[in-house]
Amino acid sequence: MVIGVPTETHSDEHRVGLNPFAVGRLAHHGHTVVVEKSAGLAAHFEDRAFEEAGARIVYGAEEVYRRSDLVCQVGQLTARELGLLRPGAIVASFHHLAVLRREMVEGLMALETTLIGYEVIRDRGGDLPVLYPLSEMAGQMAVHLAANYLQKEAGGRGVLLGTVPGIAPPTVVILGAGTAGRSAARQALASGAHVIVLDADMHKLQVVHREFVGRAVTAVPSRRRLEQYTRIADVLVGAVLIPGARAPFVITEAMVVAMKPGSVILDLSIDQGGCVETSRPTTLRDPVFVAHGVLHYCVPNMTANIPRTASRALANTALPYLVELAGEGLDATLRNDPGLAAGVYLYRGKMVNASVGEALGLPVIPLVDLLQEGERR
Repeated sequence: MVIGVPTETHSDEHRVGLNPFAVGRLAHHGHTVVVEKSAGLAAHFEDRAFEEAGARIVYGAEEVYRRSDLVCQVGQLTARELGLLRPGAIVASFHHLAVLRREMVEGLMALETTLIGYEVIRDRGGDLPVLYPLSEMAGQMAVHLAANYLQKEAGGRGVLLGTVPGIAPPTVVILGAGTAGRSAARQALASGAHVIVLDADMHKLQVVHREFVGRAVTAVPSRRRLEQYTRIADVLVGAVLIPGARAPFVITEAMVVAMKPGSVILDLSIDQGGCVETSRPTTLRDPVFVAHGVLHYCVPNMTANIPRTASRALANTALPYLVELAGEGLDATLRNDPGLAAGVYLYRGKMVNASVGEALGLPVIPLVDLLQEGERR
């Protein structure tokens, strides 16, 4: 199989779809890997390192997309990349398809593209193994960023995200007790903050309670509790995730209005549309805006600011699936690996993800039916 790694084109996207280690493993299995020149430079992976691992360096995105059976990238496909894409290709990436424009999805369907979303691949336990390290890093980064934006010169309340004798610690409210939420709670507790974690899933709250030995307050959200906790929050971390679907607005604009002036919201759900009504996507170059006196950090690709670590983590977790897919072929792999099958949005141009189909108003055909139909042919 020919596997392609293009240069990412989204604003301030410094990560790369495969690192030299992953390229070496795929080349060792007999696959041809083509990497666009300078694709890894922002993450400090030199072209020479890719070549030494067995890749062929090519000099434009068109060659990558035209030649590749399987494209490995990080961000969503752009309209320009859609125009370069080879019909029938497989694209593995963080697609976040529920918030992509319908006309883009229809264009991919017309090309009979297969889209595999790293954010919805599941392992045998039902967890999200490829998304996990990125969520873990995002949770840690959220607390570091909050500590910066709480400072006066950054526009915040002038509060230390830490402990000082005789002074009550700042309050960090976290919506969602999944990977990102727990990671943020762990980092905030280590800083000495008063931490409140809200989630509707009691099992997740029990995990938080056990891990932190009761040091974090846990609660099931209700409108009254959300109003109560947002009013006292110095930092609000939105880490609400419904895999594959658009995030719901959990925090209303009225709740933001009632927050302390100079407090900080970090909406980690923004790549799926955001969980705070006043959120809108920002960039690493211009990461924050102020609404109702509250700083909002809403960067969808926040781990692009630590691209070397993030690219290595992505390659480590995605590689077993890519080796399987390249070695066994698309249909055989999807029949044998239900976790990878759960990560498919489009299969040969057909929408197979119910959440995305509903969000975009597109007809959905179950993947199992399409695979059985292919087997009969």
